[in-house]
Amino acid sequence: MNLVIKPNGQSHWNNITFRCALGAGGISYNKKEGDGITPAGKFALRQVFFRSDRISAPRTILPITCIKKTDAWCDCPESKQYNKLITLPISGGYETLWRTDAIYDLIAVVGYNDQPVIPGNGSAIFVHLATPSFSNTKGCVAFSKSALSKILEEWTEKSMVELMVCDN
Repeated sequence: MNLVIKPNGQSHWNNITFRCALGAGGISYNKKEGDGITPAGKFALRQVFFRSDRISAPRTILPITCIKKTDAWCDCPESKQYNKLITLPISGGYETLWRTDAIYDLIAVVGYNDQPVIPGNGSAIFVHLATPSFSNTKGCVAFSKSALSKILEEWTEKSMVELMVCDN
């Protein structure tokens, strides 16, 4: 079963419809670093990160890692660590995973631009927690905590995230 995500912010999972937030630039096949677009296509989820000081470990078949204060994701296209987990301090651009808000309390890493990594094609594409108002993301997909927990719990080895460019 796939997690089907449509440009109108509706997703479908196991015969349930969930609201989600997307990048401000919508869903497109033309994703570039920093453009606010959510990448179109079918992608695996690679692993899950969570804030153990705020929430319990999710139930999932995916590999699970506790977020540390020094965890970040490299978004600097010139770096050899581009689109990979890094440990701070480091020079260059990065997305901090340990945040003061709650949106990264639970993160699933989307297998986008990682096999191989192409510098500048986009980084740090996650499925994470939405803000209370479901405001746009920088290119990720965001769900309520209950929806994301359910999706992760029911995730199978064959499941994929399917980001559609049209609502059909």
